[in-house]
Amino acid sequence: MRILLFTGKGGVGKTTLAAATAVRVARSGRKALVVSTDPAHSLGDALDVRLTGDAVEVEQGLSAAHLDNRALLAGAWGELRGHLRTVLAGAGVDELVAEELTWLPGVEELLALAEVQRLARTGPWDVVIVDCGPTAETLRLLGLPEAVAGYLERLYPAHRRAVRGLLAGISGATGRPATGDWDDAADALGRLAEQVATLRAMLADHTTTSIRLVLTPERLVAAESRRTMTALALHGLRVDGLVANRVVPPIAPSLRGPAARWVRARHAEQQEVLGELAALWGHDRAAEGSVRAVPYTAAEPIGTAALAELAEAVYGDDEPLVGAPAETLLSVRRTDGDGTDAESRFELALRLPGLDKRTPLELTRIDDDLAVTVDGVRRLVALPAVLARCEVLGARVGVDELVVLFRPDPAVWMSR
Repeated sequence: MRILLFTGKGGVGKTTLAAATAVRVARSGRKALVVSTDPAHSLGDALDVRLTGDAVEVEQGLSAAHLDNRALLAGAWGELRGHLRTVLAGAGVDELVAEELTWLPGVEELLALAEVQRLARTGPWDVVIVDCGPTAETLRLLGLPEAVAGYLERLYPAHRRAVRGLLAGISGATGRPATGDWDDAADALGRLAEQVATLRAMLADHTTTSIRLVLTPERLVAAESRRTMTALALHGLRVDGLVANRVVPPIAPSLRGPAARWVRARHAEQQEVLGELAALWGHDRAAEGSVRAVPYTAAEPIGTAALAELAEAVYGDDEPLVGAPAETLLSVRRTDGDGTDAESRFELALRLPGLDKRTPLELTRIDDDLAVTVDGVRRLVALPAVLARCEVLGARVGVDELVVLFRPDPAVWMSR
């Protein structure tokens, strides 16, 4: 199973390109599902079909759907909220307060991602292509499994037997005989924790899941795309390529007039931005088709025939599902000493494309984790065993990477 997610700033054409890629995949003989998690739901307009929450066959090999967040909320999450309210009410929490406490921010996006995974695992499709919302919403969506996992670990820690005992104890202490309700609540939380864990595993599996970032070659959009690439990498997610949409073609030198001057100036500016994007990936990776330029068309492609023509312009003879190879996002290297030498020095390198010295950056050590905040996006990085016995010396920003410096902590170096 291959899962490919398209995202980008609103209005750059990500829905059209996601649909075009799905058409190309289906016409190559594979079963493809293209599904929208974008609240705007313009996927049906691009395909020129009416879509619902159930997969609809658009043509042979190609199915499409848009996810109904309201229906998802009314389903499994409604049941879980009821169980959580039981837990809180049994602990003496006011009913109205319990109602507020059991509403998890971002749950709609989390349920949409879970539904994508369900479709991928249970459907007959070889490829699932996801038309995600605009970049900011996508970052929140893709970062939710990790954030929710932390929330659940605090609410429902790994020591689940102890939690069951605690719930039963609260039940007895408050004189409430419905111990089965407490068991139901514990089971529901357990199922959610397992579901979130599988979502995290799906997103972290770089062999099957990747993200394609769509943009227009404009300086402001390119700058946002750089920040997006850094944020996605910080979450441990793989961006396998950039698609630069609406590229103005060159015009003949003989043409004159205001319109011709405008086209030349626009073309020159876009080519400069495309060069910067290629440098961001590295020239060797750009040569592999990681930065694709899509020509500006006079008419918006609507319907599978027009989308197939667009896909031909984007991919040519290339396989649309192949992008830049996955990179190691985290590596540890020893820079001085050997063995158990207390004078050893280590570096933890985080590969973060788009990172530069102007990017706001914050590091915090929390027990055996390193909290890394880059431009407002935060992630807890579990330190390898050798670095958990070290203290942080400092950090530096390298070429598209953050390097954190460590040395052995004398208090624990030989004791763990």
